[in-house]
Amino acid sequence: MKQILFSGMIGLILSLLGTPALIKVLAKHGYGQYIRDDGPKAHHSKKGTPTMGGIAFILATLIAYFATKAITGESPTASGLLVLFLTAGLGLVGFLDDYIKVVKRRSLGLRAKAKLAGQSIVGLGFAILAMQFPDDRGLNPASQSLSFVRDFKWAIGPVLFVIFAYFMIAAMSNGVNLTDGLDGLATGASVMVFGAYTFIGIWEHTQSCAYAITATANCYDIRDPLDLAVVASALMGSCFGFLWWNTSPAKIFMGDTGSLALGGALAGLAICSRTELLLALLGGLYVIITLSVIIQVGSFRMTGKRVFKMAPLQHHFELKGWTEVLIVVRFWIIQGLCVAVGLGLFYAGWVTG
Repeated sequence: MKQILFSGMIGLILSLLGTPALIKVLAKHGYGQYIRDDGPKAHHSKKGTPTMGGIAFILATLIAYFATKAITGESPTASGLLVLFLTAGLGLVGFLDDYIKVVKRRSLGLRAKAKLAGQSIVGLGFAILAMQFPDDRGLNPASQSLSFVRDFKWAIGPVLFVIFAYFMIAAMSNGVNLTDGLDGLATGASVMVFGAYTFIGIWEHTQSCAYAITATANCYDIRDPLDLAVVASALMGSCFGFLWWNTSPAKIFMGDTGSLALGGALAGLAICSRTELLLALLGGLYVIITLSVIIQVGSFRMTGKRVFKMAPLQHHFELKGWTEVLIVVRFWIIQGLCVAVGLGLFYAGWVTG
């Protein structure tokens, strides 16, 4: 368990101290946020705020993980490395998107096809690799069975698994991206979900079938549950440190660099911990905000009318007159409730076997 404490603390300290240094570098080069003219007027004051802040917590997470391994003498695992690959890979795609926006002054960033290609290479690469690297019990980082609080009893096969995993990765990365519209909103919500996955990893490790004296339906067949908790703890600590600077009024934004990386990390943790469908509840805020966009676009195309004043949902409440801090705190409460219910169902699944 020392690994979990070390990774979380190292990630927190590095992100807390490293983010202001990144702010200075980005501000010096004029890498500021582009603000849409059709967005809420209150956002116009944020124009020029340094963006691409995801660099800070991605690097903090990577350093925290490998430093923890060096300190404790433990070896990295396939599951941990794959989640970090997915996180850093999507972060790179997001960085290219941000770089084109702020440096090349092209407001839409990467072309849609180029962005999709980048996400596809990383996402499909993760899905394919996650079915490799069996351990001495024959367990791979990912299972070809769908899961809720543990695997269902039937497998969908490698092709359908790759398609499903890619859908999950794309949905979560875009969901976090849509949520990242107010100071600290996506960062704070992510801290809660990574905290949940730290607990899930610890629980699956202590209740692993590898340690079961006799066969029991309650044990978990997961390849590297403890190392997934180490990765989740590093991400939680790194995001916590970044939140100090990202909370209102934000000194830096995570940009697509951060939001795509966080979404990928969440999907990777869910896939490797066999809690794929549970992620829709643990990350309930992302789901709600994504649905608001789908409803808005669908309603406008079918009826010519908008359901919300503006989508994503947080901007609807801004236009209704809610202050930014009020929206963020209330949305955090919603996210906290989603995590609490999700963990409750996870525990109930263990109790009932």
